[in-house]
Amino acid sequence: MNVGDLPTPALLVDARALERNLATMAAARPGDALRPHVKAHKCTAIAAAQLRHGHRHFTCATTREMVGLAQAGIGDDLLLANETVDRGRLAGIAGWQDRVRMTVAVDSAATIDAAATAGVRDVLIDVAVGLPRCGCPPEDAGRLADGARAEGLRVRGVMGYEGHLMMVADRTEKAARVAEAVGLLRAAHADVGGEIVSAGGTGTYDLHHEATEVQAGTYALMDTDYAKLGQPFELAVSVLGTVISVSRRWAVLDVGLKALALDHGNPDVDGGAVWFCSDEHLTYAPADGQRWPVVGERVRVWPAHLDPTMAKHELLRVVEDDHVVDTWAIDLAGW
Repeated sequence: MNVGDLPTPALLVDARALERNLATMAAARPGDALRPHVKAHKCTAIAAAQLRHGHRHFTCATTREMVGLAQAGIGDDLLLANETVDRGRLAGIAGWQDRVRMTVAVDSAATIDAAATAGVRDVLIDVAVGLPRCGCPPEDAGRLADGARAEGLRVRGVMGYEGHLMMVADRTEKAARVAEAVGLLRAAHADVGGEIVSAGGTGTYDLHHEATEVQAGTYALMDTDYAKLGQPFELAVSVLGTVISVSRRWAVLDVGLKALALDHGNPDVDGGAVWFCSDEHLTYAPADGQRWPVVGERVRVWPAHLDPTMAKHELLRVVEDDHVVDTWAIDLAGW
């Protein structure tokens, strides 16, 4: 099938760009030094490609992702990096523990109790390192680890996410602030023990010299927000749209809010500047000197925020040049 034959909006991944991104990260953080975060793509086919590049451990944001990877036989060590007190969902994870190692992040007595009563065996103590989100104060980590062990849980170590530092542009400033965050995590680890110090993401993957693993996800497909950092990863995902209306000043594509996430700003459009998006439409103006589009023409839209954009789609079309060579399901969506 040719790309031009697809109904739109259609989510596309450039097969060659994806492969280059995976190879670049595998060279930088080989094997278990990377725990790819599947929340970025929610696709077992991409996780299988990451496994092929030597990454056997995976990070998940939802119990659906954990169980979905286990059902697909992908990975031998899965981490739920979000807290939950839903014992039913935690029990669903626990049911797979004889076939794959399942670990859950905890940051309070309540989340520890939920994991223990649901039958979860392994946990990481989630430590706050500057992002105002989940994680216990570093000074509480040892006490929580003791409490988890008293409940019969194995405490494998600590994790922390310096998400507030991902988009810091100045490398010197970013390195100093990441070192400060990791210092908090290492101090907590000294009280907690265990073999794992898990941290980081795509924006800081190359600054973690003391963590045992990095939880990067966006690197595989990328988005225009992360692309601003000048990292060695390419934009691999786009949303194909069709020009459905043209005026003297603007053109409209059939790619709107229901196909794109705009929390990181407007997407980019080949050959033009985006004005705004509405439910089913994207209004843009072709750049000076660019040929004016015509109704029926196909245009690629580059998302600013990858993760929630992926979750809005059911299928990912794998393309080489303008040819569709495969179709992958976004099969880890939902909770």
